[in-house]
Amino acid sequence: MRVLFTTHPAAGHFHPQVPLAHALAAAGHEVAFACSPAFLPTVEAAGFRCFPAGLAWLEAEIEATFTELRALAGVEWGEWVNTHVFAGAAAEALARDVLALSDHWLPDLIVRDGVEFGGCLAAEILGLPHAIGGFCFFGPPGIERDIFGAPLAALRTTFGLPPDPDLHMHERYLSLVPTIPGFVGPEQAVAPVVHFLRPVPFDQSGDERLPDWVASLPAGPTVYASLGTIFNRSPGLFAAILAGLREEPLNLILTVGRNQDPADFGSQPGNVRIARYVPQTLLLPYCDLVVTHGGFNSVQAALSQGVPLVIMPLGADQPLNAAACAAMGVGRVIEPEEQTPGMIRAMVRAVLTDPTCRANAERVRDEMAALPGLEYAVALLERLERDKQPIRSA
Repeated sequence: MRVLFTTHPAAGHFHPQVPLAHALAAAGHEVAFACSPAFLPTVEAAGFRCFPAGLAWLEAEIEATFTELRALAGVEWGEWVNTHVFAGAAAEALARDVLALSDHWLPDLIVRDGVEFGGCLAAEILGLPHAIGGFCFFGPPGIERDIFGAPLAALRTTFGLPPDPDLHMHERYLSLVPTIPGFVGPEQAVAPVVHFLRPVPFDQSGDERLPDWVASLPAGPTVYASLGTIFNRSPGLFAAILAGLREEPLNLILTVGRNQDPADFGSQPGNVRIARYVPQTLLLPYCDLVVTHGGFNSVQAALSQGVPLVIMPLGADQPLNAAACAAMGVGRVIEPEEQTPGMIRAMVRAVLTDPTCRANAERVRDEMAALPGLEYAVALLERLERDKQPIRSA
């Protein structure tokens, strides 16, 4: 079976696909990626063949490509990305290049990120089954149609596809989501083809390793703080985290992203370490608490290790993830208007001294461990390629 993965050029979209792609390759299938030429070295460094496809852009530098975003902020910024990038220019360009690629490397199956629509469109045009594998978000019924429906309808017309007013295309066949069913609230919709999988976090697409100093941290709780790889440019929030926690009796590890210089944050007390990037999978076993923006991957990685959270949602799917964590009792949420040093300090103290947060996080960890693994996902994809029919969950 020949499988083509399509992804947006960002670690948060690519990383969740890596374990599944490796599992397919280990099962004897031919695997390749199609993505932005600018992201190609990252994909190849993870061990995959990669075809340059679509626009030459990086999501971490999105405003350099889509300059209209420089005049927007907050909700307007996110809405513009969804309609003009994810379901607009990026989707159209990647779909065209996947169609051209199929002339000499025709896949049997396309697996895409949950908000990457170019691969989905190309699969519909080529008459191929397609699946979501990796990042996905759950919202109220019809939210994908409301957000992405109009621009995708225009693209379907452009490519000569029939109308799809209810956006069945989005989850037509199969969706493989690495989290527990309990992560989805009662007001959120789960498509019949969603299959929940045991999370297998991956975050070592660079050459970073666990720093030697982690193993010799002083006694006391260790707090890891990160705002991911896209939202780490939020003005002032790293400063608020440092101001709120650097005088506390704890070890604070702050990662600011590969696109920022730790030296810019000035000198810090000995209990504070600032780094560009440390793989969470290596760091989390040493941590007692994670302070995060609430990105899907960060949350799943922490919970897979049984580590409680303080979540400061900034946009995208983060408010939904924060609400899910609050409902499961695995941590506390700080809303945007409350993200001050004092509130961050108070919430960190509250979670570190509340044993129920740790107990609930460990319960979720155990629920995750009991879910089907990658071998189940590979079997579902093999079945999808063979039967070319939707695969509903039991």
